[in-house]
Amino acid sequence: FVFVFLVFLFLLLCAEWIPALWLDVFNDLLYEDNQLDYEDQWTLNFSYSQTDTVTKDERKRGWKVYAHCARGKFQCASCRKIWPSARVVVLFRYRLQRGRGTVIMRPFGQACRRCQDGFELGGFSENEVEHALLRVFAKIRKNCYGEDDDDDDDVSSTESTVVRTRPHEDTLCEACCMGICCQDDS
Repeated sequence: FVFVFLVFLFLLLCAEWIPALWLDVFNDLLYEDNQLDYEDQWTLNFSYSQTDTVTKDERKRGWKVYAHCARGKFQCASCRKIWPSARVVVLFRYRLQRGRGTVIMRPFGQACRRCQDGFELGGFSENEVEHALLRVFAKIRKNCYGEDDDDDDDVSSTESTVVRTRPHEDTLCEACCMGICCQDDS
């Protein structure tokens, strides 16, 4: 009984959206692992309304966008059902300006198949957060500092476990509803 309770508790915690986890891993990679070793200051912020569209004016001001497809878990606020997904879109907007770098992140939600009451934000494992942020740092190094994009192969294999999920349902995916889902990515 204790084992079953601990497994349930673990699943529950993994299904919760925790911005502090993203901030902690971002700072660890930035300062302890020196992922952006250019002496610039970088910050991570959250915006739950940003889109993948970059206007001409934003492009002039240096903004770039990267959409990452991650693995996450969700929990319905109404019926408490928990489900995994291998197609969770996390959108990053970033720029470097006068020695200050800004990354703005938006996770996209999914709706419960049963309740369909609205979109829930997912939870992510620490490994998945690290994988996503390593990809963002690779994009930043390429687009802000002119480095080659050699790291794409290295960071794409951080998690080797296969996650089996049901087929992606675009009507339950917030990113699909906005036309930016990663379901067609290989």
